[in-house]
Amino acid sequence: MSTEYPHTEIESKWKRIWKESGAHHTDLSSTDRKFYGLVMFSYPSAHKLHIGHWYNFAPADSYFRWKRMQGYNVFEPMGYDAFGLPAENYAVAQGVNPTITTAQSVAGIREQLEQIGAMYDWDREVNTSSPQYYKWTQWLFLTLHKMGLAYQKQAPVNWCPSCQTVLANEQVTAEGQCERCGTMLTKRDLKQWFFRITKYADKLLEGLKRLDWPRKTKIMQENWIGRSEGTTISFSIEGQDDPIDVFTTRADTLYGVTYLVFAPEHPLIQEITTEEQRAEVDAYIETVNKATEIERTATDRVKTGVFTGAYVIHPFTNERLQIWVADYVLLGYGTGVVMAVPAHDQRDFEFARKYELPLQIVIQPEGEILDPNMMAEAYETAGTMVNSGEFGGMPSEEGKNAVTQRLEESGKGCSSVNYRLRDWLISRQRYWGTPIPIIHCPKCGKVPVPEDQLPVLLPENVKEFAPKGKSPLAALPQFMEVKCPHCEGAAKRDPDTMDTFVCSSWYFLRYLSPERDDIAFDSDRVKAWLPVDQYIGGAEHSVMHLLYARFIAKALHDANLIHFDEPFTRLRHQGIITHKGEKMSKSSGNVVNPDNFVNEYGSDVFRMYMMFMGDYEQGGDWSDEGIVGIHRFVNRLWRLYQDHAIDSVSDESPELSEKLNYTLNYTIQQVTKNLEDLQFNTAISRMMELLNTLYEETTDGPFPGLTSVLDVFARVVAPFAPHLGEELWHMIQGEACPETTSVFDQPWPDFNPEALVKETITLVVQINGKLRDRIEVPADVDQDAALAKAKASEKVAPYIEGREIRKMVFVPKRLLNIVI
Repeated sequence: MSTEYPHTEIESKWKRIWKESGAHHTDLSSTDRKFYGLVMFSYPSAHKLHIGHWYNFAPADSYFRWKRMQGYNVFEPMGYDAFGLPAENYAVAQGVNPTITTAQSVAGIREQLEQIGAMYDWDREVNTSSPQYYKWTQWLFLTLHKMGLAYQKQAPVNWCPSCQTVLANEQVTAEGQCERCGTMLTKRDLKQWFFRITKYADKLLEGLKRLDWPRKTKIMQENWIGRSEGTTISFSIEGQDDPIDVFTTRADTLYGVTYLVFAPEHPLIQEITTEEQRAEVDAYIETVNKATEIERTATDRVKTGVFTGAYVIHPFTNERLQIWVADYVLLGYGTGVVMAVPAHDQRDFEFARKYELPLQIVIQPEGEILDPNMMAEAYETAGTMVNSGEFGGMPSEEGKNAVTQRLEESGKGCSSVNYRLRDWLISRQRYWGTPIPIIHCPKCGKVPVPEDQLPVLLPENVKEFAPKGKSPLAALPQFMEVKCPHCEGAAKRDPDTMDTFVCSSWYFLRYLSPERDDIAFDSDRVKAWLPVDQYIGGAEHSVMHLLYARFIAKALHDANLIHFDEPFTRLRHQGIITHKGEKMSKSSGNVVNPDNFVNEYGSDVFRMYMMFMGDYEQGGDWSDEGIVGIHRFVNRLWRLYQDHAIDSVSDESPELSEKLNYTLNYTIQQVTKNLEDLQFNTAISRMMELLNTLYEETTDGPFPGLTSVLDVFARVVAPFAPHLGEELWHMIQGEACPETTSVFDQPWPDFNPEALVKETITLVVQINGKLRDRIEVPADVDQDAALAKAKASEKVAPYIEGREIRKMVFVPKRLLNIVI
């Protein structure tokens, strides 16, 4: 018999049996107790999965296997988010077309995914870069276009000089960098395609209340959507027919406005700037365009600006107010125009002081009189309105509604809601992506490609695919030049490709029917299986993929194409694995290669160690030495079954010892609870305790009931170490049990609550707060009996003989502290 767990032999054996028997193929027609378990699929930017993928995939599979043992029909699919910047950047670095490198990467990653031993239903695999998939991504675009949710416009956009493409706001870091490569972004004015996600701002906020998601993730989405209630105020511009609207949450400060500030990108700037000021304004705008939004809005940055020469008229006082252009106002927020109230807004205060613009105090704090000449900073809190016409003496909070009402009566404003959320920019000036299914005709304008002509195929044999600042497809006449579907005249395709987040915004629908070429998804299966019951993936997608997928679900729901409007009922995030206290990176030289450890210890040990490192949702620090402990545990477990799995001691009328009976039932109870909460580390600790107890109990050989205990233990271990669990369970069943009968089709064990009521407990005994002994006492022992038992202890007696006991602290079932 082998004392060392032969992981290579056992794991190969069960992978073969599972594959040949179709053990992981889900019968989607059986929906009585369906469970759709999903992890965020990987993007094949290289040939290998990194440890972060393993940390996402393997523990999640343990959870899904447990659900199967609870009697659920579990569907656990897998695929590849194969389009987009990561895959293309890798291809550019290799000097090979992404069609080739991505296919190679997918093949390599597929091998690694099979190593994990997860319950992936490989018959329903998806690849977003295959025409069979992106045909329906194009259909999704056309569906949104019909609904008025996809549109093209000229707009200033985030441009990454390194990736040579535009980025959505959600793909920009807090420091104004490209979230993919870290390059500082600039602005470009380009014609781009957008999805009108802003139409769903309120629905996206409302839906969060119905979701079992981490609180932090919900807050991040709420803040990103950024709903603000306030007032829209119209200011007349001298010499212009149309007024300019300004959004504010402080209508109570309207009488304190002393100038207006426009964002440098605002389209009206060129129209309203006077000839005398034009050269200065143009030069200023050119300078501002070199700064990022983060730099422009930094609180410690010195604000700059230029007077345009234009004026607006105050809606109540009819005063002429100067219009300035300044870097601290952004076109993407509000209307791109700010009514400056320097006495009551710090940014406006700093700007006004620098350019010697007037301050008008309109809110006075209680018990104090502000002097504009003496103010060192703006007064931004509530108070009493002054210098505010008919509203003077009114509390400023009441004044907000009163001023708004007066504006509405005079037709110069109204209450309104503003959002931080901007429409989703989906155009990319890159080769490796889903072509946008629009044809541009000189006569007919923007014409959608007819659905029966989908997919618009991405040319594969392209040599010049590297980014050069414009769409590579634009240089391919064979792709670009087409006939207009309406007038049949000469026309051109749209040269851009879609953001890869469009591909991943609906993949959970495609998994259910990837073989269908006539529809995007099978409606009957969608109705039976969706929404997803448990979704697991990284928190870094909180305001990107997770927000986009929710928007797409709501749009398809409004189109009566699906029955739900929230795709992921329950969401959990895995934490981050560090190494030597630092985030893993090639530059730090601390990257852990999963393959090395899988080859040495097996995938079960590797999986279990990742789960044992720490709280799954927090992550942990990798230790090469730490995995040895799990390896030792697995080997001890293997030896126990080798020694006792085929013992012939009868299990009739077994009477387990009180300790073993308690430990066994406590383990089942706690592991069940831990699995529900994804607390894998503590679940493994409980199993280690049970193993220790079993070794103690078998010191003198097997005992009646051992076989039943080992049967239960194998089922408890199985979700955490699937190959090992399968082998151990079959060892208990004997040769009569077919290999195709799986432990994962056996019921998850129940615990006996009565067994958790202990007759005896271990009581800690302290003398003056220092531990002196642990003694076994009846569970209902009182203080006097506990003291008598303690006095009889050889370890305690020497400390209290001949000494006065001044005080005792007795905590039932836990502690006796004797103060002498």
